[in-house]
Amino acid sequence: MESLGKLADKPGLFKLETLMVRQGDRISRNIDWITVSLYAALVILGWINVYAAVFNPDSHPSIFDFTMNSGKQLIWIGAAIVLIIVLLVIDYKAYDSFAYLIYAFTIFMLLVTLVLATPIKGSRSWLVIGELRLQPAEFAKFATALAVSKFMSNVDLQQQNWRDHAKLSAITLLPPLLIILSNETGSALVFGAFLLAFFREGMSPIILIIVAVVAALFILTLIFPKFYLIGVITLLVGTYLWLNQRLLRKIKLIGLLYAAVVVIIFSVDFLVSNVLQPHQRSRINAFINPEADPLGDGWNVIQSKIAIGSGGILGKGFLQGTQTKFDFVPEQSTDFIFCTIGEEHGWLGSMLLIVLFMGLLTRIIFIAERQKSVFGRTYGYCVASIIFFHFLVNVGMTIGLAPVVGIPLPFFSYGGSSLWSFTILLFILLALDTHRKQDLSRAI
Repeated sequence: MESLGKLADKPGLFKLETLMVRQGDRISRNIDWITVSLYAALVILGWINVYAAVFNPDSHPSIFDFTMNSGKQLIWIGAAIVLIIVLLVIDYKAYDSFAYLIYAFTIFMLLVTLVLATPIKGSRSWLVIGELRLQPAEFAKFATALAVSKFMSNVDLQQQNWRDHAKLSAITLLPPLLIILSNETGSALVFGAFLLAFFREGMSPIILIIVAVVAALFILTLIFPKFYLIGVITLLVGTYLWLNQRLLRKIKLIGLLYAAVVVIIFSVDFLVSNVLQPHQRSRINAFINPEADPLGDGWNVIQSKIAIGSGGILGKGFLQGTQTKFDFVPEQSTDFIFCTIGEEHGWLGSMLLIVLFMGLLTRIIFIAERQKSVFGRTYGYCVASIIFFHFLVNVGMTIGLAPVVGIPLPFFSYGGSSLWSFTILLFILLALDTHRKQDLSRAI
């Protein structure tokens, strides 16, 4: 190693090394180590459970076997560490300055995927580059989060300017539209989570209420007969008007809302029969009544519930899951990895995983609230919303409370694209957070 005297003769090199040391010190002092620890715990536990999901004592006994998923996941984790270093070293202002450029590049990649990707299980969502397979839809989430955060830092949603709402909707809806065209509906649904971030920044709650009501009507119409559902709604509306007769002055508005509800209920059958594709209808049928086709559409959900239920309180033990060993649950190292936790580690293991995710989400919201810029705060809520949606739907579909839409459990499921995209999503926020004091000093 060169002495300080020799480095003094090379002022450029000495200055660069001093800058790097200061940068490293700043990051180590200001980074939120609680969030980093929760991230590391989820990634390591995910890697271990990917190994458990594909464990075979005869052909793949080692967790470091790079021909099986656990070994490949270790490579993805190593690459994720490199990504983390790069994300933290980059000037944090670049994420704001280049937000639209990153978004535009992602849109371009989605278009390329739509045109050039080879169909895999009916979906054109993977770009194959040699041995590497990338799913641009995963990366579109953090790119869209950056773009909407950039846009919202320059507008005030509380003013309810419909032109701004239209622009924001276009930014948010373009990526899922392209993803749907590639036949990857599950990933497209995630973009609905951005509504939670918009609501935090002042968007009218009426929009959230409308979305929630339409979703509830869609599900209820699939479960109950249409005329029975309309009868119950009519009875509830009539009773409410009778108890609050002053609302009769707004009978025209109430009548329009009632008519809209009836139209939605009757349009569900048309949507399911003529718009949704066969595999999407199959997933809905499996969600509504998995027992109707236990060897077909309902197989995944039924076997998943059996695996989780058989774990009991303490589980069967690490690498002792029979449902896992005999491949009863398809996609168990990816979409259904929560089954491995439930079967091998039981209720306690499942609760530990839920606590880790709730801790991470709580910490992300805490970080978002302490940001001094609208861009940083909005981005933080986008991160929380995306991770929460993935967690809620992934766990829900493994226990039969949500339809099987094929989205991974963040930081936990097998896959390079998933792990990298969530890592980028989270550590951009942590990079912004390390500079929050500088933002405060500039604001003062």
